[in-house]
Amino acid sequence: MGCLGNLLWFIFGGCVSGLGWLIAGCLWCITIIGIPIGLQCFKFASLSFFPFGKEVIYGGGAGSLILNIIWLLITGIPMAVVHAASGLLFCITIIGIPFGLQQFKLAKLALMPFGSEII
Repeated sequence: MGCLGNLLWFIFGGCVSGLGWLIAGCLWCITIIGIPIGLQCFKFASLSFFPFGKEVIYGGGAGSLILNIIWLLITGIPMAVVHAASGLLFCITIIGIPFGLQQFKLAKLALMPFGSEII
């Protein structure tokens, strides 16, 4: 399912989702202070392009908590809402449920990307 799922995902919405992360990363990288946040966006853009067969493990310390709060206020909430809405649209049909679950995984990741690890 991984290869076929990733191919279908990329064609039917992963491209748009990944581009959203890339745009967020470029906007964050405009400032010197935002470069670490932008690099995190680029890391998650690759996950958003091809999410099947990958897991996200959450963790982190005080530094990631502070960055997650800044991220949440500026970029996280809009990205999470978009992913959650896309997930709901995908879950309308039985065939779209696996894709909807991937969108929900990305919505959770959009809320707290720092301190998380992609496996």
